[in-house]
Amino acid sequence: MCATCGCDGDGGPVITVPHDHSHEHTHEHSHEHPHEHPHTETITLEQKVLAKNDLLAERNRGWLAGRGITAFNMMSSPGAGKTTLLERTIGHLGQSRPIAVIEGDQETLLDADRIKAAGCAVVQVNTGSGCHLDADMVRGALDVLDPAEGSLLFVENVGNLVCPAMFDLGEQGKVVLISVTEGDDKPLKYPHIFAAADLVIINKTDLLPYVDFNMETCARHAKSINPRLEILATSATDGDGMDAWYRWIAEH
Repeated sequence: MCATCGCDGDGGPVITVPHDHSHEHTHEHSHEHPHEHPHTETITLEQKVLAKNDLLAERNRGWLAGRGITAFNMMSSPGAGKTTLLERTIGHLGQSRPIAVIEGDQETLLDADRIKAAGCAVVQVNTGSGCHLDADMVRGALDVLDPAEGSLLFVENVGNLVCPAMFDLGEQGKVVLISVTEGDDKPLKYPHIFAAADLVIINKTDLLPYVDFNMETCARHAKSINPRLEILATSATDGDGMDAWYRWIAEH
């Protein structure tokens, strides 16, 4: 169980390589959660969970570095446009460098199928009731994926702006997407993930004429939490701003 958020991972993640035929899956989960714990016990358990994860993350980081693989942890709330951004990125950069993707979702192969159709090696990690990926899940996915030396590796985390901020996966950089449909106060509401990020991408700028969102206000809020943040504006749908994203990848 994840002591930081209460999600139950007792059954373990399901790691799947998408195939060219469809499957029907029926998942039944029965969970029992004890709810009364001394406060000190909860804190101790949380510390142990995060310490174990950090150790595994460092092992992942060493494994990736030994193969010259650059990994980015892509985090956002659901629907911010991570998969669309990756599809366009694969189309643009995939001819010059191998790219691999680890997809994280609670259920389905929908995003993994989209990434596979874009021409990229991908594995799907279904977390069940879990609300984030952790370093052990990524380790298992790497064993299945076996990315080529010198690859770009994108880990599309479960859509969530809370727990993914706390779990190091062994990545080289953390990227947070926010869409203009979410509100320019989002960094103030979810400060921890913006504090952990290396880059914030404000996505879906093609929708700016139709929503109440101020780019400068959002950037100011994000910088107030993390002054070292780099901030880019993109529309993954029509391609605006994507060249700046490609340059950021090359520089890192």
